[in-house]
Amino acid sequence: MRRKNNRPTLSEVAARAGVGTTTVSRVINGGDRVDPTTFARVNKVIKALGYTPNQAARILKGHRTRAIGFLVPSIADPFFSSCAEAAQATARSNESLLIVMTTQNNLSMEIESVNVLMSHQADGLIVAPSDSNSVDLRRALSRAAVPVVALDRPLCGSRMPSVLSDNFAGAEMATRHLIEHGYRRIACLTGETNLYTIRERMRGYRGTVEAAGLPVILDTSISDYVSAETGIRSLLARRQPPDAIFTLKNSTTMFTFEALQKLRVPIPESIALLGYDDFELADAVRPSITVIQQPVADLGRIAAELLFRELGGDHEYKPTTRPQLIQLETRLVRRASCGCSATTT
Repeated sequence: MRRKNNRPTLSEVAARAGVGTTTVSRVINGGDRVDPTTFARVNKVIKALGYTPNQAARILKGHRTRAIGFLVPSIADPFFSSCAEAAQATARSNESLLIVMTTQNNLSMEIESVNVLMSHQADGLIVAPSDSNSVDLRRALSRAAVPVVALDRPLCGSRMPSVLSDNFAGAEMATRHLIEHGYRRIACLTGETNLYTIRERMRGYRGTVEAAGLPVILDTSISDYVSAETGIRSLLARRQPPDAIFTLKNSTTMFTFEALQKLRVPIPESIALLGYDDFELADAVRPSITVIQQPVADLGRIAAELLFRELGGDHEYKPTTRPQLIQLETRLVRRASCGCSATTT
């Protein structure tokens, strides 16, 4: 009598390859203690029959699920969608799925997402923490008892590896570049000051202008176009309006650019503009926008590589004894909005 499910079985692979089922299992799990010739023969039969392991049965036997969770604020943000693509490529090369969940930078949604992924027995997690100092998130990830890598923002007080850009140095580089152009009243526009990345960029900006003996002009109220336009109108109404603006996030850069265009403020003749994070239209608009560019794909790729290194084989996960911080360099992409005449780096 024919099986209702016509998928080939482990036993059929073993019979066709002339080996035992244990040998086939070892081949599927990496080939430990299997002769190379036998390994090649079994793999050939697996491909010829189109055999795929019964994942549910493997999970019941304590094997990995071949799925990892990726928790980010939003995939509408080009930064995180690019990170996700790079992490997914690494997951595929490790024969694993990447399950993306968005948290909107909301701690409750973040912890709920961790619990959902663990109920589905994810092998590990890559997380962009909404609050780098959250004790509750740290506890939730500790209870998960799987490897976790922090992306873009660290989770302070934990032992998990973190992959970040050097936000402080990037903001220093941007502010110094504006000062070298001769600008002396450099305003910094931002919002979301609870985020680690924004705090580091503010620190880099503030330290650089103060070291140069220049005034700190900081507006942390920017959340959308309306608040950007309001903030810029307020800056322009000053007795000494700014001669340059440094924005700390790509959405803030776009809102600021649009507001300056609407208010007919020439860039860079009246006010120069430099943004943190590159984006698709930054070199297409006129004037093109000078930016600090992060190695976005490298961030996602390295985070995933770290996670799979932590996972190792199917053996029990043991947390690392020391945290590992990987901090990648940013670069300045010079365009017209700061007063540069050509695109250079």
